[in-house]
Amino acid sequence: MIYIYIAILVIYAMLFFLAFKEEGRNPFHKMAAYILRNIQKIDHNTRGRRHDWRKDISRRQLEDKLKTLQPTLSVSAQVREYYLSRYSTALFVLFAGVLICIAAWGSARSSPLLMEGNYIWRNTYGQGDALIELAAQIEGEEEEIFQYVVEERKYTREEAEALYQDAVKVLPEVIRGQNISLEDVRYDLDLITRIEGYPFELSWESNSYALINTDGAVDNEELEEGVVVMLTAHFRYRQQSWDHQMYVQVNPAVYTYREVLRNRIEELLHTQQERTASEETMVLPESVDSEPIVWREIVEDSSGYLLLLIILAVGFLYWGSGRELDRQLEQRKKELLLDYPEIVNKLTLYMGAGMTIRNAFIKMGEDYKKYRKERRRYVYEEILIMCHELQSGRAESEAYDHFGKRCQVSVYMKFSTLLSQNIRKGSNDLLYMLRQEADSAFAERKNVAKKLGEEAGTKLLLPMMMMLCIVMVIIMIPAYFSFTAG
Repeated sequence: MIYIYIAILVIYAMLFFLAFKEEGRNPFHKMAAYILRNIQKIDHNTRGRRHDWRKDISRRQLEDKLKTLQPTLSVSAQVREYYLSRYSTALFVLFAGVLICIAAWGSARSSPLLMEGNYIWRNTYGQGDALIELAAQIEGEEEEIFQYVVEERKYTREEAEALYQDAVKVLPEVIRGQNISLEDVRYDLDLITRIEGYPFELSWESNSYALINTDGAVDNEELEEGVVVMLTAHFRYRQQSWDHQMYVQVNPAVYTYREVLRNRIEELLHTQQERTASEETMVLPESVDSEPIVWREIVEDSSGYLLLLIILAVGFLYWGSGRELDRQLEQRKKELLLDYPEIVNKLTLYMGAGMTIRNAFIKMGEDYKKYRKERRRYVYEEILIMCHELQSGRAESEAYDHFGKRCQVSVYMKFSTLLSQNIRKGSNDLLYMLRQEADSAFAERKNVAKKLGEEAGTKLLLPMMMMLCIVMVIIMIPAYFSFTAG
């Protein structure tokens, strides 16, 4: 596999070199631009020899989707940016994944267990058992795969006894902690449960828990003179056990200048806390024993976890990028359906006031421009395009037909057909038909709103179930503890 990883990295290096002069925001964007340019060149050269109609259909569908979402922008520029975005994302994810695979490959081979074909290296004590996957091949037979657990190395009784004697010798140095020796104990001891390099489990007993606890904590703040305390260390390895007793001299506590200074600052903080308990702010002490204090807040940095989340988010964004256009188109369709009754009602109102269809749409477009920066709506964007066509000299019937086709929703196509037919043939019943259409549109909007409400209720079902489980836990846990306490 390492050769595949190296080959991929070599390809990346070649792409980076070839795409160095391409325009792009970053190296991956430049490589994507180089790949896209060469793909377009290959398509242009092979178009005369063979025609891939499936690819042409797919490209036209993509162009229609992009043009529907952004009708004012160049379609070719949108297609190019769409492919550049997808290619650059794929290149970045693949590059990061290859680096991770190389690290995993190196980690997996850094410490092999099988040596010289038939020797398995056991882990020494403390490293735990090792899981190894083996393949056994017999001539003429199929290869068999085994997953085998190799236990860590165990000591003989004589070896364990010798190790115990060595451990007893190093034990005083290991447990003394910050103390100079066990004959002058003034700080906490380090009563460990394991000694590094030895296979024993240790447990402790003290003949004076008031002075030395089993965790090594020393309580000598009120001690006036030294006291001898006996500690018993219980060594255990498999079925063998040993007891070792030692005596330590616990002396009264002696504080260093740093500890005295810390205790003094804590006293000043406590005094300021009590003094400003009824005030909105607490003033920190400015000095201790004529020495100025500079305060700084320690902020926990969790940016590393954020980086991991960002990497995962990039993967999910790449996975869902292909469906993003369809989701936007579906959202556009819902918005157009919700705005349809408003458009029909406005047109009916303006025509009832004596306006022509052309002037009514121009009036809608002018009103929309006033709040366009605050709230953009797809249907009004299409109306603005239709107004530009009308002002540039296009026939009204053609402008209305184009409006319905661009919306790509059946009700708008029906609406545009009604308007264009009225322009071509003339009809005195247009206002009456628009009023009927407005009534049916409002009824349809009620159905759409009802459907959206049902969808929202379905989406809220999972959070409601989670809240129910949380409430049950809040109720059951106190009840359980009160029952067990009783």
